[in-house]
Amino acid sequence: MPNQNDKEFPKPLPLKKLLGPSFIILALGLGSGEVILWPYLVSNWGLGLVWGALLGITFQFFINMEIERYALIKGESVFVGLAKVFKWAPAWFIFSTFIGFGLPGIIAASAKVFSFIIGAEDFKWLAILFLLFIGLILSSGKTVYGVMERLTKTVIFIGIPFIFILAVILSDGSDWLALGKGIVGIGYNYYFLPLGIALGIFFGAFAYSGAGGNLNLTQSIYIKEKGYGMGYHSQKIAGLFRHVKSEQLVKLTGENFTLNEENQRRFKIWWHRVNWEHFLVFWLLGFLAMAMLMILAYTTAYGLDSNAQGINFVINEGLVIGQRLLPAVGLVFLLLVSIMLFQTQLGVMDSTSRVMAENFALKKLGTNLAGKINLSRIYFVFLWAQIAFGIILFLFNVYEPRQLIVLGAVINAFSMFIHIALVNLMNRRVLAKVFQPGFLRKAVLLIAFLFFGVFSVMTVIQQLFPFAPLSLR
Repeated sequence: MPNQNDKEFPKPLPLKKLLGPSFIILALGLGSGEVILWPYLVSNWGLGLVWGALLGITFQFFINMEIERYALIKGESVFVGLAKVFKWAPAWFIFSTFIGFGLPGIIAASAKVFSFIIGAEDFKWLAILFLLFIGLILSSGKTVYGVMERLTKTVIFIGIPFIFILAVILSDGSDWLALGKGIVGIGYNYYFLPLGIALGIFFGAFAYSGAGGNLNLTQSIYIKEKGYGMGYHSQKIAGLFRHVKSEQLVKLTGENFTLNEENQRRFKIWWHRVNWEHFLVFWLLGFLAMAMLMILAYTTAYGLDSNAQGINFVINEGLVIGQRLLPAVGLVFLLLVSIMLFQTQLGVMDSTSRVMAENFALKKLGTNLAGKINLSRIYFVFLWAQIAFGIILFLFNVYEPRQLIVLGAVINAFSMFIHIALVNLMNRRVLAKVFQPGFLRKAVLLIAFLFFGVFSVMTVIQQLFPFAPLSLR
């Protein structure tokens, strides 16, 4: 029976108007897995690891779509649904998000590359300035989402074509053959995983084949903020300098709609189109970006002695590009890498602040999940808290980029193992059967859950017992 409080399930938008949220979640991975971890692995062990990037981003496509499924139907983020089903979930997501992404490795890498360009030796102070600049950018827009989408599209549309052109110019047929073999796990004198590889770095890169960690869950927030499906009826986060009220009535929960044939038909059209949007932007463009960055690292820096030290392989890439083309081209490449890393850290700061703000609000509002609270102010408290934490680490000389990125990646990989299970249990309990995933998607999600679980255990064992038989050292 229809309820008088039910809202209309909005009419589907055309595909070209749906482009947006997937650019943001794609950009969240560009500066970690795509620019740093996978090229680092390739520069040291070759292209036989490409299969890991392909499998990782494929898993994340299916993981992200189950997160989008909930937001489209409920018009609220998955955090609201998880708080209803698992009372402890908000505390877990605040804790795991802060420890997973509070480590400022990405911005440290951006500052290190930029410092090399300008000839500065100590990049710590530049990294601190970059963090403060991120805070100002996110605090100045009319809505935070609008700022993020505009910046993200600009970086992606400039950066990926430039890297593609470089990869085509500098590579040859043997490089592309090695890339093709790597897709099926064939490397130089190894299959799938080479001896000597650190599982922590591989697993971290695998988890960052896309966004990674709890950042995947922010896809539901961006879907809601963009107004897709029942998110049309939701609120938006205002910029810090545009919002003057001390508190506002916040309704984190979504709206209901009548379960009839017309609304089911509209959902199916929405679902079909958002799947295409995410496939084209996140999966296809994301894997293309990873493949180009990996083949570029392979053709310029593979086998160089200093690759294993920090993120020197990026510097090596720029130097080789400058030698083989023009020095200015090498500098432009390094500048682009620095900007992409900066953009990623900006996106991470935005997404993690959203995650923690919404979960803090859920804890504070209690069981009814409605009341007066300034969600925008909570967002900016967490944003500037992360900035302050990063600055403190830098001041205590904790700023080696690769170590910070790898540690954060391993933590976030375990977080993914947890949220894959939670989201799918919630969807199974909460969503009507007609809206639940089919057998194929369920099978892929189960495989992804088991993969992250097994690798989490193996990584912990390798760190605790480096000479254990399963170790690849």
